[in-house]
Amino acid sequence: MMARTLMIIGALVFAAGLLVYVAGKLHIPLGRLPGDITIRGRNTTFYFPIVTCLLLSLLYSLAVWILRRK
Repeated sequence: MMARTLMIIGALVFAAGLLVYVAGKLHIPLGRLPGDITIRGRNTTFYFPIVTCLLLSLLYSLAVWILRRK
């Protein structure tokens, strides 16, 4: 059971990485959307992609809703 769960988690992480890679190749600014917070200091940079997180959460919720609707 644990091996199957780890394989599913690995597949999901792989799919997320593939999505980010393909989005970059298609010039979709996933992770650099308007509203994402970037604060640059002299020696540090703080980056929080809040809008990207909200968008991905919305897409995930929509996918789960569609799959459970059967």
